[in-house]
Amino acid sequence: MTIEPLPDLLLSPVIRAALAEDLGRAGDITARACVPADATLTADFVCRRGGVVAGLSVIRLTLAELDPTATVEPLSADGQAVPAGTALARVSGNARAILAAERTALNILGRLCGVATLTQDFVDAISGTRAKITDTRKTTPGLRALEKYAVRCGGGVNHRFGLDDAILIKDNHVAACGSVGEAVRRAKAYAGHLVKVEVEVDSLLQLREALAHDPDVIMLDNFGLEDMREAVTLVNGRVTLEASGGVSLETVREIAETGVDVISIGALTHSARVVDIGLDAVTA
Repeated sequence: MTIEPLPDLLLSPVIRAALAEDLGRAGDITARACVPADATLTADFVCRRGGVVAGLSVIRLTLAELDPTATVEPLSADGQAVPAGTALARVSGNARAILAAERTALNILGRLCGVATLTQDFVDAISGTRAKITDTRKTTPGLRALEKYAVRCGGGVNHRFGLDDAILIKDNHVAACGSVGEAVRRAKAYAGHLVKVEVEVDSLLQLREALAHDPDVIMLDNFGLEDMREAVTLVNGRVTLEASGGVSLETVREIAETGVDVISIGALTHSARVVDIGLDAVTA
């Protein structure tokens, strides 16, 4: 599977901020104390446990900030599932630069691989159904574009990126408007022709009320399986149905089999376990 990488323009500010945090006021004083200024190093980024690769560009961009002449040879590809012990990339360049860039690259890469790996676990769990796995806005501040990219690497699809690219009416919006129907009516009147309107409902009664106003998407919030199946029958393909709330690897298959179109899972980005990746020096 070929995944189109994120533009460097999105990655670079995150990497520079992370490097600045790690380098502090004086830079890597350990490397300066122990390693000659002109020393070179070749090393591999190695996956300590199996997972799905995401964010290989991070290695190149992190190292380039400290040694523009360094070389990076990718040995895997974003979206690829690899076993433990796999070398993801080989780097060569100034030893001090590689050592100073190491932790920043490992932190970001491990995080993204973790998100991609958990996403693929959910995607595999619903294999053969019509449902798709999607993320939410429950992302690490500053890393949303990267984490949503990692979701795609794991075979998932992206929900909205921010508050400005789709209208999503939640329970508190409904409370402020007075009813589901009134909230959807106002949203439809406000939205431009390219803006979709989604509304969250927590009962079949609210679902019927929402349907009368023709939203583009209806989110079934914490519905039981029986009500979810009834909702699918009631909607009968008129709108996209999204299931959300408390989804786990143990329950996602049953949810998908109800016939919903999309299953949104905040855990993809807020609870993914980091993939352990290390930097191993290559010796002759």
